[in-house]
Amino acid sequence: MSNFFLSSLWPGAATWGVLYISDYAFTITCARLYQAGVKDRIVFEGSYELTPFFQRDVNRLRVISPRLLIMLLVSGGLLALVWVLTGQSQPELYQVALGAMILVQLAVHTRHLRNFFLFRAVNSTDAIRGRMEYSRALLLQMSSHEWLAFSALFFVLFVFTRDWFTFGGVVGCLSLAAKHRRLASKLPATVSSTEQSGCA
Repeated sequence: MSNFFLSSLWPGAATWGVLYISDYAFTITCARLYQAGVKDRIVFEGSYELTPFFQRDVNRLRVISPRLLIMLLVSGGLLALVWVLTGQSQPELYQVALGAMILVQLAVHTRHLRNFFLFRAVNSTDAIRGRMEYSRALLLQMSSHEWLAFSALFFVLFVFTRDWFTFGGVVGCLSLAAKHRRLASKLPATVSSTEQSGCA
């Protein structure tokens, strides 16, 4: 990993902060596209946002989210704490933490870009015909499998590079895979028509 990101806390923290804000901006953009017509063709049960903490703000399409600001401060503070405690004596632990934050965000942006281009095509062309409905449980299961795939990709890179930053991506993606699988296990597999009014 470049010394530029290891010589100081700020390059890594700033990169992650920009990606985190961009993640939320992409979420709101795709949620708008979903509400503007995609939901007539592709129905996601419940909220467009999978993370329960942000669902209320995303459902309301809030451009400025107090919850986002809270998480920026909390996560930035945790990263700073890891830097102070391990930055000099055990820099590998800081690299794992930074990799978990940044590489997860890059994977999230990949998902956003896929949704953005798909949703634009749905709203502007007849590329999608008919109507599909996804239960909340299936959405979370699919997300869990996708996070496992990203984790496997980062693990292969780690095997070749032995880079602890990349290993952080493995840890971060595995954590999200487990979280979404756990959320899915608590839900029925059927779509409830009374819960289809939110974004997904």
